Amino acid sequence: MAYQQSQPRYGHCDSYFVESHDDGFYAIRAEARERARAIAKLQQRAIADELSKLTADEYQEDIMEHMEYMESQTLADVNSIDIQTEIQWFMRPYLLDFLVEAHAAFQLLPETLFLAVNLLDRYCSRRVVYKRHYQLVGCAALLIAAKYGDKKDRVPTVRELKSMCCSLYDDEMFTQMEWHVLSTLSWTIGHPTVDAFLQVALSDSAPDPEAEHMTLYIAEIALFHKEFVSTKSSILARSALALARCILGRPQASTSEWAGAYDPQTVMSLSNHLYQPSQVLSRKYASMHLSSVSATVDDFLQRQAQIARRAAAAPPTPPTPVVEEPKPVQDPFSGPHTPQKNPYGASVMQHGCLTPPITPENEQFGHGHMAKANGYPAYPTTPTPDHPSNVQQHAHYFNGYTSQQHLL
Repeated sequence: MAYQQSQPRYGHCDSYFVESHDDGFYAIRAEARERARAIAKLQQRAIADELSKLTADEYQEDIMEHMEYMESQTLADVNSIDIQTEIQWFMRPYLLDFLVEAHAAFQLLPETLFLAVNLLDRYCSRRVVYKRHYQLVGCAALLIAAKYGDKKDRVPTVRELKSMCCSLYDDEMFTQMEWHVLSTLSWTIGHPTVDAFLQVALSDSAPDPEAEHMTLYIAEIALFHKEFVSTKSSILARSALALARCILGRPQASTSEWAGAYDPQTVMSLSNHLYQPSQVLSRKYASMHLSSVSATVDDFLQRQAQIARRAAAAPPTPPTPVVEEPKPVQDPFSGPHTPQKNPYGASVMQHGCLTPPITPENEQFGHGHMAKANGYPAYPTTPTPDHPSNVQQHAHYFNGYTSQQHLL
């Protein structure tokens, strides 16, 4: 008997799920619910921002007092670094070039770099550091700073740092140096950086990314120089912001505001170091997402140099002669008058000619001697500030990013 295939009772069906005509209605309701949730999240975020702002205004004075106290407690001592036996100041720019490149490679936050340099300087203020371990201390400081305030997925690993150092140090050496830095600093990591004070200074003004990037560029230039190691972050932030606004032609903050209380001497010192910045730093801030502020500074310095050359080439303006009005002649016999002092002092008339007073013997009327002869104290002349010297050299000291030849 031949097998006969039975036909399906309800006809052919490709799926056990039957399309309903109510799916459009449920989809519209689901979309409306998602939209309502998004609006509620935005409203909650706005309320949270408003409450945070009110709370920040209420505790602003306490926050500033704590930040200023912490910056004084976590400040490096330049005199202690100065007595290091092996570490020299000319090594510092090459290590900072390495840290700047590593910081940019891992895309870390700006405050991470400032905190890492602070940890490095504080450690060198308390411990004798051999030059073969100088780069290792810098890597440990960068690792601690990244763990302290940066995103977890961007914190560099020991393997990555070891690769950047061309396997000069073992894995255990990074771990041991990290623990040694923390124990030396008594596990006090928190240091108010220039970036933290910069946010405070910019909180009362309209957003200006170019001025912010310019301030960070100037502040990072200051990291390379010895004279700013013991400068407080608050002073450096306000002074760098004032210089950045001057370069960009922005109006300065009022003297009654916190940002307006900058130090003019620090501003002048920062401006003297703009001429020859680190090439690594200049390339970093030449990018568009940092407003190309290094190119802006170069253009500004070129304009200032042209203005100085024109002023030096221009002939001096002759002084305008002062014409005195003739005084009325008084008749000596018209009435009583006050006797006038002899206008020639000790001069005498011989043979009808004016003779100057006699010069005392063995008396020199120079700059200081004339002042002493007249009864005034003699002061030395004010020295003219030298042109900023080039502290950057084009040789590289570390392997990977720089070579180790001069540090080993």
